[in-house]
Amino acid sequence: MRTKVIRLAAAVAACGLVLGACGSTKDKPAAAAGGGGTGKVGATLPLLTSPFWQAYNKYVPQMAKEQGLDALPTVNADSDPAKLITDIGTLLNQGVKGLVVTPLDSAAVVAGLKQAENKGVPVVAVDVAPESGKVAMVVRADNKAYGTKACDEIGKRVKSGKVVQVMGDLASVNGRDRSAAFRECMKQKYPDVKVLEVAAEWKADKASSGLDSLLTANPDIKGVYMQAGGVYLAPTEQALKRKNLFFPVGDPKHVVLVSNDGIPQELTAIRNGELDATVSQPADAYAKYGMYWLKKAMAGETFKPGPTDHDSTIVEISPGILEDQLPAPVVTKDNVDDKALWGNNL
Repeated sequence: MRTKVIRLAAAVAACGLVLGACGSTKDKPAAAAGGGGTGKVGATLPLLTSPFWQAYNKYVPQMAKEQGLDALPTVNADSDPAKLITDIGTLLNQGVKGLVVTPLDSAAVVAGLKQAENKGVPVVAVDVAPESGKVAMVVRADNKAYGTKACDEIGKRVKSGKVVQVMGDLASVNGRDRSAAFRECMKQKYPDVKVLEVAAEWKADKASSGLDSLLTANPDIKGVYMQAGGVYLAPTEQALKRKNLFFPVGDPKHVVLVSNDGIPQELTAIRNGELDATVSQPADAYAKYGMYWLKKAMAGETFKPGPTDHDSTIVEISPGILEDQLPAPVVTKDNVDDKALWGNNL
């Protein structure tokens, strides 16, 4: 008995506290189902019509290889939550030992997570957190901070009048978090600014038609917050041009534009004086740490809240669901050429 106690104490002492991770002896049997840190893994994509997800798609096999994982070709849900569940089932039937999943609908994905749990296959969720279900880790930036940062960037430039937020899909926790945070920040910090909204569901056509209607009724709009620059930047600029409201940064008639993503097109728009700012969502780090945590989970490790060794913090966002909240810097003309930005390194 004393030998067992000594061994347990040694194991506890060896836990990686800086990583916020610790292998749990009671979880080791599940490692066999997960491949013991090796074997084929699968990854899903929510869509490929956005430059952000195109970039993430390129990073996935690279980051899997760095972790020594054999990644099957990614599968694209094409903006269909039901297809995502089918894709998860297909990958599981192909015998994957781990999954990196990007949910489209935070509630709908739970059915897919249950399939993986039944087969003993660990899952890491990237970009969007599920409402419930078993995931080893969620890899995501703080989406409420996205909304707040965008609010402050617009608030610096627009002291009163009307601004628009072009929202994401409210079935996704990302869309809900960004929308609520932007709305609340404007109400608390910039009470003279009125917020109008477009429910665009991460779709360019809905952003375009919604903005057209708002700009027709409100030609005095002074700012637009785009929750996904990869999908909304082009239709927003086109809508402003159709209404003769597209003017460069610095012009008194300029409509302030702030977005989320950090794709190369946004960085170019900032350099060209078309876009005021974006919040850089780390496509490279999403792929890197998705595979990083998946390999650990496949080896039977479990995790806990706390700081990591890669400048982020693991938080428990709901009972049993941990999230590695990665940094997401604001990009303006002052730092747009920073080589640390993933959008400058594709």
